[in-house]
Amino acid sequence: MRRFLTPGWLGLHAIAIVLVVAFLGFGWWQYDRAQAGNDRSWAYTFEWPIFAIFVVVMWIKMMRDEVNGDPAGKAPAVIEEPAEAEVKRDIIRQQEEEDPALAAYNRYLARLNSESHRRD
Repeated sequence: MRRFLTPGWLGLHAIAIVLVVAFLGFGWWQYDRAQAGNDRSWAYTFEWPIFAIFVVVMWIKMMRDEVNGDPAGKAPAVIEEPAEAEVKRDIIRQQEEEDPALAAYNRYLARLNSESHRRD
């Protein structure tokens, strides 16, 4: 529990509490306006408390991730080449075998593309 008392976490706790109180206050304000005859405010009467619930859910999720150790924030041990790169190489190799003129044109376009990036 000590880790949730660091300055960063205390700031997050304060922000979450302020947001929840503000969103519930906005919902109450919209409810008063809806009671006064503003029909559009009925939607906001329910929307603001939903925002407050979302803040509470995310606050709890952040604390659970801190306790359990969030695996999503860690980089993968091995960076793999995307499978599509190998597929593209196979397609290029196949095109070069089938149509040498098309392969030469594609190499020309690739060279033009690389030269245009060098000027930037």
